[in-house]
Amino acid sequence: MPALRHMEDIIAAAKSCAPLRTAVVHPVSATLVASLAAAMQEKLIEPVLIGPAARIRAAADEAGVDISDCRLIDTPHSHAAAETAMRLARNGEVAAIMKGALATGELMEAAMSRESGIRTDRRMSHVFVLEVKSYPKLLLITDAALNVEPDLAQKKDICQNAIDLAQALGVDTPKVAILAAVEHVDQRFRSTVDAAALCKMADRGQIRGGVLDGPLAFDNAISREAANAKGIVSPVSGEVDVLLVPDIEAGNMVAKQLTYLAEARTAGIVLGGRVPVILTSRSGNAYGRVVSIALAALVIRARGGKVPAP
Repeated sequence: MPALRHMEDIIAAAKSCAPLRTAVVHPVSATLVASLAAAMQEKLIEPVLIGPAARIRAAADEAGVDISDCRLIDTPHSHAAAETAMRLARNGEVAAIMKGALATGELMEAAMSRESGIRTDRRMSHVFVLEVKSYPKLLLITDAALNVEPDLAQKKDICQNAIDLAQALGVDTPKVAILAAVEHVDQRFRSTVDAAALCKMADRGQIRGGVLDGPLAFDNAISREAANAKGIVSPVSGEVDVLLVPDIEAGNMVAKQLTYLAEARTAGIVLGGRVPVILTSRSGNAYGRVVSIALAALVIRARGGKVPAP
């Protein structure tokens, strides 16, 4: 599959997959149900609706969506809905989980439970996928939504998750820029020391499938001209597929600046668990949710349709 460059390409590629059986947790919002209807119309999703049945039906009525053909599991509240979704994923009854109208923390607490969640031996992390008008290909940013101040071991997994997603999008050897405020290793900046270590880990095969370079500031990661002006020779400058940020604050700012100032279109999922988690912002639009569902379908296809063991 050639590398996908637009959101429409992601949806088109996912249409060749079977509809993704997805546990939708607490879908009591009309906006969310309308997004599910759009994804169902594209044959991208087979939703399993989990939450208070009366509230789900009321949301569907408000959205003007017929959910009579959808499986609906009645639970008393959002916490029970999250636990039920994890059980379905662990049993292999669903291939993905989608956040509904509940807090991200509540959903991910259930996902990361050692006893009843969907943890594997890899750290779970969120990856934004952005289509930026001024950039020639899709840009992945991680982690801007889940891990607050990841350490080196966690960044290793965060990096590998993003590489895996980029490959699911058709990028054979993703180019990863490890961001920092400066371009040289300086022990005063832990991000630069981590960047150097991650690059060496890739050299030793501890991170697989990508080309890493860092530390790099945002300008000389995105622009080869900026890198040349500073005398930086880098195999990723100007051709970056993945921006690995030092912490959640930096990533959140970069992703939202591109969204609101550069009019980027955005989707995103959580990887590293037994199944992908479709985790979209409450301020996101329906199209971004549909693309996020398509991302999860492509991840499952890249795995050969398999769900990892716990």
